[in-house]
Amino acid sequence: MTKLAHLLHRVGLWGRGVVVAVPYLWLLLFFLVPFLIVFGISFSESIIAQPPYAPLFDWLRDEEAGTTKLQVLLNLTNYLRLLGDDLYLLAYLNSVRIALVTTLLCLLIGYPMAYAIAKADPARRGPLMMLVILPFWTSFLIRIYAWIGILKSNGVISNLLEWLGITAGPVEILYSDWAVYIGMTYCYLPFMVLPLYSTLEKMDPTLLEAAADLGCRPFKAFLTVTLPLSIPGIVAGSLLVFIPAVGEFVTPELLGGPDTLMIGRVLWNEFFANRDWPVASAVAIALLLFLVVPIMVFQHVQGKQAEADR
Repeated sequence: MTKLAHLLHRVGLWGRGVVVAVPYLWLLLFFLVPFLIVFGISFSESIIAQPPYAPLFDWLRDEEAGTTKLQVLLNLTNYLRLLGDDLYLLAYLNSVRIALVTTLLCLLIGYPMAYAIAKADPARRGPLMMLVILPFWTSFLIRIYAWIGILKSNGVISNLLEWLGITAGPVEILYSDWAVYIGMTYCYLPFMVLPLYSTLEKMDPTLLEAAADLGCRPFKAFLTVTLPLSIPGIVAGSLLVFIPAVGEFVTPELLGGPDTLMIGRVLWNEFFANRDWPVASAVAIALLLFLVVPIMVFQHVQGKQAEADR
């Protein structure tokens, strides 16, 4: 046992090395390996078989020369199809549009919530944050199906508007872009509130007191002191909402209409309806590469913030 510990210590897998190696091993097994598999399938060709794609590597036997060669078959038509078919471009653009609107709505609603919780009495912050996280205790599908009952023509909102005399008849909100915005904002709002609260709660209150002593009004102090200092929380929350919202499938499928085209639905159709795994893999890889940019921006902002805190 001592020799094993000494060997692990020499290769850096002891103490702090073990703590660092665990997340890297997790990313290797559950991110990098699946990514490489999907990346390889994206260069394959769709066939009627199980699995429904041709292998990338094939061994060719030359009987005359008595040699065996490894043949690599790379099919680039899957990626060229993404560029030549307007369906995929429209799906990407529509996904980005819906994700951006959802992120903006989450920011407009989540910032006041996070600010109010951060400024509340310390004894009340825990229960208030529990109320924000409480929806996660319920199944995601149950919450979406609950919104179907709320947004349909004879649902709660329609009946309330008709009872108040605002509308003359039933209002059809379900199966529209507004229903998708409402459902996705509801689902991803906690992802915006949590990083914002973490940033605002750590803010030094004496900065606002100093601004007030210098004659700065509360709203101007918010714009010049609080808002700039909360930018890291805004960036983190926006990325936590935008990145999963781009590839959302369940909410648009259940709440959106037939015209709600998103890349998640295209992926599902290619994988399960068309059984074209190579094209679906190419769509997934292109989406991942598109999302790498905001992730890199987020890491850059985090690095700047860490340097500023030193």
